[in-house]
Amino acid sequence: MKFVQTNKAPSAIGPYSQAVVANGMVFTSGQIALTPEGVMLENDVVVQTKQVLKNLSAVLQEAGSSLGDVIKTTIFLDSMDDFAVVNELYAEAFGAHKPARSTVAVKTLPKNALVEIDAVALVRS
Repeated sequence: MKFVQTNKAPSAIGPYSQAVVANGMVFTSGQIALTPEGVMLENDVVVQTKQVLKNLSAVLQEAGSSLGDVIKTTIFLDSMDDFAVVNELYAEAFGAHKPARSTVAVKTLPKNALVEIDAVALVRS
């Protein structure tokens, strides 16, 4: 088992790792719209989703993976009213690759984020 840490994504804000690699797979923690410096971005779902996907990509890359290697994601939304916008940005980020996915609305996310995404992916290296 290998614990993943990159300074290209925000540090964990609790007692957990950005991701864990085990048995040829990487399991990421949920990414929210914190910058790598730990600053929470503005209360705009487009801005936040783009940062979340950037953070997720950075963690996957550090683990020896990529968005193209993702098997499953879970999207947590503050409001299902944002589903269409998040879905569009997600589709742009993943392109033709279409991993399995769950999307759920939740009451509150850490730091009052509007969106959080985690992933399970294959490790290439």
